[in-house]
Amino acid sequence: MRKIFLFLTLGALLSACEDPEPPTGRALFMTNCVACHGDDGKGDGWVAAGLKRKPADLTTIARRNGGEFPLAEVLSTIDGFHRQTFPDSAMPEFGYLFQGPIDQVDVGDGIMTPVPQPLLAVAEYLRSIQE
Repeated sequence: MRKIFLFLTLGALLSACEDPEPPTGRALFMTNCVACHGDDGKGDGWVAAGLKRKPADLTTIARRNGGEFPLAEVLSTIDGFHRQTFPDSAMPEFGYLFQGPIDQVDVGDGIMTPVPQPLLAVAEYLRSIQE
């Protein structure tokens, strides 16, 4: 009986040490983006009314770009690195929140680019909600 208890306890401890599933792009969006962009990504989050500039409707990114989803631009916008020289931008930098393991991704120019998996997951979620 003691061996069974020890075996079950050890199994429970080992399973607790396993890496949890990484959050989905939708989950990351719901945690970090809905305040401004709203649950459906249309730019009508609860903070939007108090902003000078209305947040973008994220469901029309592809439409605004000739029907193509501009992955490199979306990644750069979410990351925020390009806004370091524009301190008056309303959208904060999110790159530090979306760090993690790196994937190599073709962002449209044929060159494989290292992108943190959480950042890519959010961008792919945005691609999935295009109208």
